[in-house]
Amino acid sequence: MPTTRAHTKIIVMTDVHANLPALQAALDAAAEEGYDEIVHTGDAIAIGPFPAECLDLLLSAGVTCTVGNHEDWFVHGLPTPRPEWLTKGEEAHQHWTHEQLEPHHREALQSWPTTITREIEGVRTVFTHYGMHPEGHGFKTPVRHAGASDLDEVFAGIQADAVFYGHEHAPSDVSGNAHYVNPGSLGCHVLAAARWCIATFSRGRVTVDFRSVPYGDAELFAAFERRRVPERAFICDVFLGGRHR
Repeated sequence: MPTTRAHTKIIVMTDVHANLPALQAALDAAAEEGYDEIVHTGDAIAIGPFPAECLDLLLSAGVTCTVGNHEDWFVHGLPTPRPEWLTKGEEAHQHWTHEQLEPHHREALQSWPTTITREIEGVRTVFTHYGMHPEGHGFKTPVRHAGASDLDEVFAGIQADAVFYGHEHAPSDVSGNAHYVNPGSLGCHVLAAARWCIATFSRGRVTVDFRSVPYGDAELFAAFERRRVPERAFICDVFLGGRHR
């Protein structure tokens, strides 16, 4: 739903994590807001019970997407041998997620870039899931409560005025060598609220407006049980605030 205003308005989302009710609520709210483009910065799949449905909705809505670590594991395979940080339960969950997806999903994800770099209304802008390991294999470990110096190190080597990212699920708005913005995970939150942000670019500047829209989560928790998602109790406790109880 393009706008006709004298600026560029981009909706930024991240870390949907297979939460279909949250994604639908956010897209509905974005449509009412109006925008020039929607960008999702990785991890559309895994954790939640709707990986295929979320990918289908993102693709049908024309959302521009970058790869997250979960998409990378689907396209290129899980690390082998299994590293210590990948528990057997997590490994089972990843295999379940991959089994829900079809060849056309793999084909679509193979075309997603790791990083999108653009100049938007005079603002050098990067959209990415997170900083990459120096050797180029995988994303760095997310830094919690990151300050400017932390993010300068995470995104070292990226030349930009503004960097929009995800991976760490908490929202953040920090200025260091660049303006670093994380809208917060759309699908993983202690509340039944989908988070996203509006980035408005005009005359060499970008302003950011954080948004949150409520959604009904009854079907989300019902699907965890109905589909017997591996590690569902752990997921609901850790990533969804235990509110299913």
